[in-house]
Amino acid sequence: MMGQDLSSYWPITIAALSALFVAFAGGILTDIGPWYRDLAKPRWQPPNWAFAPAWTLIFTLCAVSGILAWGNLGPGDSGFALLAAFAVNGVLNIMWSALFFRAKRPDWALAELLALWVSIIVCMVATARYNSTAAILLVPYLAWVTFAGVLNATIVRLNSPFGKA
Repeated sequence: MMGQDLSSYWPITIAALSALFVAFAGGILTDIGPWYRDLAKPRWQPPNWAFAPAWTLIFTLCAVSGILAWGNLGPGDSGFALLAAFAVNGVLNIMWSALFFRAKRPDWALAELLALWVSIIVCMVATARYNSTAAILLVPYLAWVTFAGVLNATIVRLNSPFGKA
């Protein structure tokens, strides 16, 4: 530790804080209240308690992925595309919770989830440019969002139409 440049910890700090921010914001927007409990859901939906550990693992893997990719930036590479990919992904992740739980529009959330899914692919491509392991670490995120999309679509099918007062 002694003699080591503290600036080498910035990527780790920024990745961790970014992951925590996205997780916290999504958590704040997620309301498992009466509206959600009253929705018809498929029998195969995981129990509510399973979502927190799944997202904790996913956000941890995302942070590690970003750190690994950032650590392999080439000379003169600003990493802007990498940062932009993760920033857009974070915004889309938060937006899904806002649409599904706050706006109570699973149909809009499903449409937005397609953009979230594409943003994960973009993050995988952006990280793969610097570190193949970083891209592989995002596979569970892609799998979980794919599963969430099927679940979201099923909830839409079982409960439509939305937006009626």
